[in-house]
Amino acid sequence: MSFTLNIETDFSPQEVCEAIRSALEHEKHVAKYKVKRYSIICEDFEAKFGYSSGELRARFEAGNMGDEIDFFDWYAAKRGLDHWSKRLEILSGISL
Repeated sequence: MSFTLNIETDFSPQEVCEAIRSALEHEKHVAKYKVKRYSIICEDFEAKFGYSSGELRARFEAGNMGDEIDFFDWYAAKRGLDHWSKRLEILSGISL
């Protein structure tokens, strides 16, 4: 995939490219951090309850889990992990 970027500024293309590259690298760093943190949380819950985070998400969304607060926290962590993993994959595929 490719796309056109319209930039309306008096800065040089090199300066603009460097600013964009820096912003992308920063966002990729944030995404890696979030993936690591959410992974740790999910792994802790997996060890505690004995099944995968994917299974928890499916059961939770089907309404087959109890009202225990841990399940809500785990579900939120799994959703965060999925979101940031996808975002990291997208960011990792961008080159300037």
